Amino acid sequence: MGPPALATDMRSSIVLSSDANCARFPDSELKSLKSFASISMEDEKPFNFLRVLFEGFVAGGTAGVVVETALYPIDTIKTRLQAAHGGSKIHWKGLYSGLAGNLAGVLPASAVFVGIYEPTKQKLLKVFPENLSAVAHLTAGALGGAVSSLIRVPTEVVKQRMQTGQFASAPDAVRLIVTKEGFKGLYAGYKSFLLRDLPFDAIQFCIYEQLRIGYRIVAQRELNDPENAVIGAFAGAITGAITTPLDVMKTRLMVQGLANQYNGLIDCVQTIVREEGPAALLKGIGPRVLWIGIGGSIFFSVLERTKLLLADRSKPKRPKEQ
Repeated sequence: MGPPALATDMRSSIVLSSDANCARFPDSELKSLKSFASISMEDEKPFNFLRVLFEGFVAGGTAGVVVETALYPIDTIKTRLQAAHGGSKIHWKGLYSGLAGNLAGVLPASAVFVGIYEPTKQKLLKVFPENLSAVAHLTAGALGGAVSSLIRVPTEVVKQRMQTGQFASAPDAVRLIVTKEGFKGLYAGYKSFLLRDLPFDAIQFCIYEQLRIGYRIVAQRELNDPENAVIGAFAGAITGAITTPLDVMKTRLMVQGLANQYNGLIDCVQTIVREEGPAALLKGIGPRVLWIGIGGSIFFSVLERTKLLLADRSKPKRPKEQ
């Protein structure tokens, strides 16, 4: 199942110059409707790379920290379910284990992702035809995921080792992993992480952006916070379900440490299916869909609200009338 690609020529779908439309909408509304003659309202303004980069960093970091703090226990349960082999019991204590250390990585990783995604998306939307806007969103999402993975993978390794009770604190985890496994231990499961997160990031953001475009065409206005939240939840839940098998593989490879039970991605899949059955590849799908669905709702609503606040602050102030 791929992301929905909306072939939207918004200039032809909303005609603003006809007498009928002028009669239907007052002058104040005509100005706002003209913003839908392009895919993004940002298209009407000169592209300022540094401003978009900065706003993306701040908005992404804020959204990432809020989501991670609110939903960390669900993520911990999901990780423990996926790491448990057949017959193993799940313990329910310490559901916030590793949160502080994880936030230290989530903040810059989320900031880098959105900081790369936003300017890349806006630049590509100017280059690609409007009926290929989905390609711009897919490409920007994959690029943002690739760059941020350099921060996200070590963060994920430390977090999941702590969630499964291997270490008591993030500094101890980093020190002991590097001592016993070398620096490459912090990047355990890196290939599986990219295999999961590049398509995940690309598909999730593409679904979200395309649904927003379609909604804005129909509603002929900008979305409010609840609408952004619902669309974000839907995009997150669908993408989370699709990529669950990849997430199981990533978890197993990251938490195995020196055990070396799995020798790469293919061996990991074959071993899981042989020893635990194909259903094991869907372990934790319930908490994962719940976590990412709620997380998508929070992340995208916080992201859009923060971007809006930052954009309002960057507007030149009008002089007060005497």
